[in-house]
Amino acid sequence: MYLEHFGMQEMPFSITPDTSYFYSYGSYQEALNVLLVALRSGEGFIKISGEVGTGKTLLCRKLLNTLGDEFVTAYLPNPCVTPAGLRMALADELGVRYARNMGQHRILNLINERLIDINASGRRVVFLLDEAQALPDDSLEALRLLTNLETEKSKLLQVVLFGQPELDERLAQNKLRQLRQRVTFSYHLRCIDRDGLSGYLAHRLLVAGYHGKPLFTNDAMESLFRISHGIPRLINILAHKTLMAAYGRGASNAGNEHVTLAAEDTEHVTPRHQWPLTPLNIGAMLVGGLALALVLWRWSAS
Repeated sequence: MYLEHFGMQEMPFSITPDTSYFYSYGSYQEALNVLLVALRSGEGFIKISGEVGTGKTLLCRKLLNTLGDEFVTAYLPNPCVTPAGLRMALADELGVRYARNMGQHRILNLINERLIDINASGRRVVFLLDEAQALPDDSLEALRLLTNLETEKSKLLQVVLFGQPELDERLAQNKLRQLRQRVTFSYHLRCIDRDGLSGYLAHRLLVAGYHGKPLFTNDAMESLFRISHGIPRLINILAHKTLMAAYGRGASNAGNEHVTLAAEDTEHVTPRHQWPLTPLNIGAMLVGGLALALVLWRWSAS
């Protein structure tokens, strides 16, 4: 496609959560720091929330790769499971062997024994759940009960919930107040701001093998930020299509016109007929409004 044209080794704006593309900037580095501090202090529940496309899964993968040998991790990417399914998933992740027809009480005992063994070896167990807003209420309660497993001095299981803002709404329910009170650390991911956009684009291009002059013009970055609202997934989709458009026209860099073509080909972004609110366009709208008013006045007076 455009890799050879721009001198890259791989696609820089894939939406796959590749941790080599993690951008240590602003909200994302802060969230990672909060997670590391909370886990190393032995806290029970930690919550990370963020809108769709803000990079929660990438952050989760980054955390998994960052935690050292002192942690044993269990990961559940799709937590839309029953309480029994939740316990079985945790048992599988911890390498607990059990018969598929075994009773839940016995499975819970095996999990507890495994957690005690890991704790005795000087390590901690972290259970990470992505898309946690999809957990049914009874599974959330089962998750809370799992964190009751503890020694006299420490929790045997720490839990990190990654979810959309709907997770906060779920936890606000009175029936889940016990779990809500156990969330000792929480952080809300923010979108990339305008100052961070140029660094974000440059970082991903560098990881992909690009070493040339700035590939996106300032006008292109302004449009890209306005259309994407700083949401990483939308930035990636639009930037990828922008480079495709630039390549298709034989351009050596990506300009505003290429971003416009990308936006026209992408659903759920700023409509192509919507003007940016620059002083020039505001003036044009005012002039147009006055002209329309004058026409209507003459029509009514005739």
